[in-house]
Amino acid sequence: MAVRIIVDSASDVSQATAKEWGITVVPLKVRFGDDEYQDGKTLSNTEFYERLIETDVVPKTSQIPPAEYIDEFENAVEAGDEVVCLVLSSGVSGCFQSATIASSDFEDKIHLVDTRQFSLSYYILVEYAVRLRDEGKSAAEIAEAIENAKSRAKVLSVFDTLEYLKAGGRLSSTAAFVGNVLSIKPVITITDGVVEVIGKARGSKNGNNILNQTIDKVGGIDFSMPICFGYTGLSDDMLQKYIRDGKDIYEGKLDELKVVSVGATIGTYAGPGAIAVAFFMNE
Repeated sequence: MAVRIIVDSASDVSQATAKEWGITVVPLKVRFGDDEYQDGKTLSNTEFYERLIETDVVPKTSQIPPAEYIDEFENAVEAGDEVVCLVLSSGVSGCFQSATIASSDFEDKIHLVDTRQFSLSYYILVEYAVRLRDEGKSAAEIAEAIENAKSRAKVLSVFDTLEYLKAGGRLSSTAAFVGNVLSIKPVITITDGVVEVIGKARGSKNGNNILNQTIDKVGGIDFSMPICFGYTGLSDDMLQKYIRDGKDIYEGKLDELKVVSVGATIGTYAGPGAIAVAFFMNE
């Protein structure tokens, strides 16, 4: 019996990577005004950021309905597979509720995990699940391992601008104006499934320093586990600067580290120019 891993597009696993890993990515919906797209499928990250930059319309993302999960679960079960379904944090979306409703008719064949993560920290959990599957672990064993590991997954990000947080209703206009005048860049993480601001940097160099200081504070990176870098927008220039500045942390590891384009789920609020690193904290 094969193990089928099903995730959603908030993991920032591209359709190309999904094909390489042999997993299924169910897309969230992205809406620009009256135009609706499937995240990462009918709207690429490049197209998303081009539209985000060129238009004043604030994009919206919407959860995956139960019917779409049912379709994926039925396909897997009919093929004789057992399913591990990793879902973005229930703290920011109703997707886990949709997946729970959808799984109710499949008895014990579907193993659901509320990752309590999204974007890159979700990505590295998916990569870990793929590793476990390739080692021959069962769906139940993979789900248990992800449950045990998810609290160690950490993402740290520096946003380049406050404008998109303001546009998305996550920040007041006054705070955004003052922040942009002072070149303040928020340093973001995910804590218990929701976004938390852990610092405010004056300029990108200060932001990079805060990222590296925070890595030290949480006990450092477990390099035996998946790790990746990410960026929003059309260029990874700011990310490459961070990597150069942090070479002492990543010395000897850079050749094996992935760089991921962050999609609409976070990009809607981060805007272009954000950078991030996701890793498992040392035990």
